Amino acid sequence: MKVVDLSLLLPGPLCSQHLADMGAEVIKVENPRAYDGSRAMFKGKTGYPALFMMLNRNKKAITLNLKREQAKEILFKLLEDADILLEGFRPDGMDKMGIGYDVLKEKFPRLIYCGISGYGTSGKYVDFAGHDLNYLAISGVLDQTGNPPRPAGFQMADVGGGTLTALSAILAALYYREKTGKGQKIDISMTDASLQFIALYGGILSASGVSPEAGNDILSGKLPNYNVYETKEGRYVALGALEDMFFQTFLRAAGMDTLTKDHPMTEENFAIIKQKLTDFFKSKTFADLQPIFDNTDACLSPILNMKEVSEDANMKERGMILERNHPKYGPILQFGSPFHFSETPFVYRNDPPEHGEHTEDILTQLGFSKDQISGFKKDRVV
Repeated sequence: MKVVDLSLLLPGPLCSQHLADMGAEVIKVENPRAYDGSRAMFKGKTGYPALFMMLNRNKKAITLNLKREQAKEILFKLLEDADILLEGFRPDGMDKMGIGYDVLKEKFPRLIYCGISGYGTSGKYVDFAGHDLNYLAISGVLDQTGNPPRPAGFQMADVGGGTLTALSAILAALYYREKTGKGQKIDISMTDASLQFIALYGGILSASGVSPEAGNDILSGKLPNYNVYETKEGRYVALGALEDMFFQTFLRAAGMDTLTKDHPMTEENFAIIKQKLTDFFKSKTFADLQPIFDNTDACLSPILNMKEVSEDANMKERGMILERNHPKYGPILQFGSPFHFSETPFVYRNDPPEHGEHTEDILTQLGFSKDQISGFKKDRVV
């Protein structure tokens, strides 16, 4: 599969990286004088753009100034044998450049066009600017983070709502095209997709007619056996023993066998049980708790920080933490692919490309001469 990726920053580039990791040829398109902003974020000691490196391996890069007519013609040439076009502009952004879906579907009826936006291509918020926090707020997810609500601390709407929803939609559209020969437009709203994160609470609302209480429902702090606790040294652990069989295993491992016999797991006893667990954990260090962490049925996990995750033996064994020796920047940290296929395993083929690194090669492959390419550069087309 060939993907032409016009998207920038996080949701789109991570989506196209997943496709590239699965074997697709991905051509990343950037403006010749305005590169992807992630190239400027979080520079490493040797000057490498750390965020860009996380999102753009296994791709080729070309520069095109899509405000120039010649650049649009080059884009059309790229799309002649492309399967997917991915973009992350505002809903009318491509139309304003004269390369919206209505134009492209006439030229390329088999093309799968996927646009990722904050609020989608219709509705009240279609023209609104926004970021992850806004999408989580409008979809009701943020309300469930506590009272008062607090930022999640990571890009839930961008990745869960944008990247992964777009990825699954693209794969479904490829299957539809395999059966019918027809391409189509995919409209991904990060707000719409974020709503799916609280399907459980939608079920509660449907059953009871009452909006779940923020920070005090079954997955947000109400249950003593599904909660976060502080340890003696000020670290935190996650107890996720939802089912009674797992909670009883934890209690036995913790030497608290009689806790739910003395205080049955009913709502009026939640505060007592939670306090007992709070006192227990406050008396223990991570080292003290290691035997329980290692118990396969206790559902107790240490809350690791990012550095600890990067050094975690399990993550390395699963291929999720990689250290790539980049020819220009030296060792760089990479997250591996979460998709583990038996027949088509993940391969790190190419390092993330420099800005416009493959422009001349791609233009040459498209049939343009050296003189034409020089003219494109002179006219600021590429």
